Amino acid sequence: MTELKNDRFLRALQRQPVDRTPIWMMRQAGRYLPEYRATRKQAGSFLDLCKNAELACEVTMQPLRRYPMDAAILFSDILTVPDALGLGLYFEEGEGPKFRKTVRSESDLAGLNTISADDDLDYVMNAVRTIRAELNGTVPLIGFSGSPWTLATYMVEGGSSKDFANVKGMAYDKPELMHNLLSLLADAVADYLAAQIRAGAQAVQIFDTWGGSLTAAAYKEFSLKYMQRIVSRLQASAETQSVPVIVFTKGGGQWLSAIAGCGAQAVGIDWTTDINVARSQVGDRVCLQGNMDPAMLFASPARIREEVASILAGFGHGSGHVFNLGHGITPGVNPDHVTAFVDAVQELSPQYHQND
Repeated sequence: MTELKNDRFLRALQRQPVDRTPIWMMRQAGRYLPEYRATRKQAGSFLDLCKNAELACEVTMQPLRRYPMDAAILFSDILTVPDALGLGLYFEEGEGPKFRKTVRSESDLAGLNTISADDDLDYVMNAVRTIRAELNGTVPLIGFSGSPWTLATYMVEGGSSKDFANVKGMAYDKPELMHNLLSLLADAVADYLAAQIRAGAQAVQIFDTWGGSLTAAAYKEFSLKYMQRIVSRLQASAETQSVPVIVFTKGGGQWLSAIAGCGAQAVGIDWTTDINVARSQVGDRVCLQGNMDPAMLFASPARIREEVASILAGFGHGSGHVFNLGHGITPGVNPDHVTAFVDAVQELSPQYHQND
């Protein structure tokens, strides 16, 4: 493989010295960019865009042409695994992802496909290989998956949900069925991430978008336990153990200490958690990733710069911080405001890394 020219992001994940705080954005390839919208139109549909390696590579590279990000993230969707399991993923305009089938019984669970990530999700691996070649060692590539709990919410509900009535009802009323589903998903996600790593991903992130909807006890039982299982499997394999793992639970700030103990190298935090408090809770056990409110990008460049300065000061001196938003960038953001955001991190962060 080509030698990596910028390893700042990977070094920060391992809490090694860096010259400045690295930065990337969740959903950095997306609808806020006019060039993305043009490519999406060319593809015909969102799923067709995900399944076309050349076009997925193109949209992955688009933000890197505009902004000096320290990492690229694979362009794909978190619901690829449930789709491969046979639930029939589709997207309705303005309504988000939906499944033609749901999993609400033992027979539904038994009817799921047995999948091989390398075979049934080969289009993702093709995209990873294509992107790695195109990057040519400029910055590292991040692979990802949804967490078992988050995937289960869509699989049980049949799509997005506001109250999670069906999936929570299953967890509380039929815990054995829920654990069987989550076990299947944890193993499928571990295989999926391992396949991405073999294809060229240099770090992986587990997106636990809906873990924060659970009670404290239920979060540890139904979400954190299964992310820990994935991390353990990756770290037990010689071919994947050296690749850092980021765990991000939206709304999980109250469980930071427990999340930091799951074995991952980095923990993502959303904007509802003060980064100074987060660092005081986890110490030097993990790298912290985050955590500017995505809505701050609707503010003026001067206000964005103030917020960046505040977050950098909140984390303080030393490595172990990857600057990011607290969730994905909002589609209506002015791309010039992202320039102000990235520039601020680059210009203001070196002072926190002197003598590292």
